[in-house]
Amino acid sequence: MMSPSRDGSRVSSDIRRHNLSLLTRQLASNGPQSRTRLAETTGLTKGAITALTAALVEVGVLREGDEGASPARAGTGRKRTLLRLAADDMAILVLQLDADVATALLTTLAGDELLRTERHHGRPMGQPGPIIDVLADTLRGALDEAARIGRRVLDSVVVVFAPVSGDPAIVVADTDLDWGPIDLLGELRAREPRLAPDARLCPDAALAAQAEHSLLPGIDEMLYIKSNSGIGGAAIAGGRLVVGSRSMAGAFGHIAIVPNGEPCLCGQHGCLVTVAGPDVVLRDAGLDGLRQSAGLTVALGELVRRLRAGDEQAVAAWEPASEWLARTLSVLTLSFDPAAIVLGGYWAELTDLVEPRLRRLVPPIAVAAGWTPPAILAGTLGADAALNGAVWNARDRLLFDPMQLSARRD
Repeated sequence: MMSPSRDGSRVSSDIRRHNLSLLTRQLASNGPQSRTRLAETTGLTKGAITALTAALVEVGVLREGDEGASPARAGTGRKRTLLRLAADDMAILVLQLDADVATALLTTLAGDELLRTERHHGRPMGQPGPIIDVLADTLRGALDEAARIGRRVLDSVVVVFAPVSGDPAIVVADTDLDWGPIDLLGELRAREPRLAPDARLCPDAALAAQAEHSLLPGIDEMLYIKSNSGIGGAAIAGGRLVVGSRSMAGAFGHIAIVPNGEPCLCGQHGCLVTVAGPDVVLRDAGLDGLRQSAGLTVALGELVRRLRAGDEQAVAAWEPASEWLARTLSVLTLSFDPAAIVLGGYWAELTDLVEPRLRRLVPPIAVAAGWTPPAILAGTLGADAALNGAVWNARDRLLFDPMQLSARRD
């Protein structure tokens, strides 16, 4: 058993680290603030703020400076002293690979964009090599730019629109690209050795779900399901992401919803993605040619436009897909009992069409008990949901122990 003195020291250290993290995350999220404002927004005492900010300024994590006259003292012309993150030599790097595009996003610690590049990879199905070559080139360009502007990459995240599992993590299968298991980080590192050894591989839906959830205060139980590149999802329980024993939770696109249905690339039959995936709906809506020539994002945007215009072929393609989506959401709702379901990808723009279908599927026994379906909400972060989630997740990891930021400069 730990001695009382050591235990007390550990608790004190944990509290201090928590308070430091609270303070720096507040600055990262909301920009420069005065010490008085930080005390108000964090709930810490002015004395604690003074001591904590002094320590962070001393190690170079925070910088202070005047920022114009304080409104309360405009008559005296006194300037207020604001504190801001001083991580001017640091950066976060996110790579994202979807069915069409390889994206590199370089940001400050606060999430301000320094560089964003996108390259179409052509989607050669079942051929990982050429696609990873494009992703590696995108990575190389971002690292070159970080070096050019004097930024050290402190955290690197590679986002894929596919399930991820294992230690070290690998892509289990990417049905959008017809990939089997592949060590994407290893393949990237073989092409660009500068990829950080502690780079993380993450599924897009988990990051997007966390990002969307952060914008819904008071909701601790949430399901997220999206369609843009395939179908993916995630569950939030008790305010935390449900990961699962093998990091596979949330693969909602591969719920076998249709008995004896079409074969899926995952090896099952009748998965939701085989009847409601974007490629299926676009094909049936007569937009497969546009998808091939202009990409998935453009084609899905056109699909939404045609649905809103009442185009018969688009509506005919959407109706069965949305019915299978509603049935899947009904199963998930009764399994998880969430307070809200957030629709992402192009489904966010069609929330009003999905909600009534789900409400019609409420079991009579649930109605008799006074149970109602969860709120069906449109995701607000659009195509950048996973990118935002990756940046915010990296920022929170780095600021969990902000005193370590000074050591990372060495």
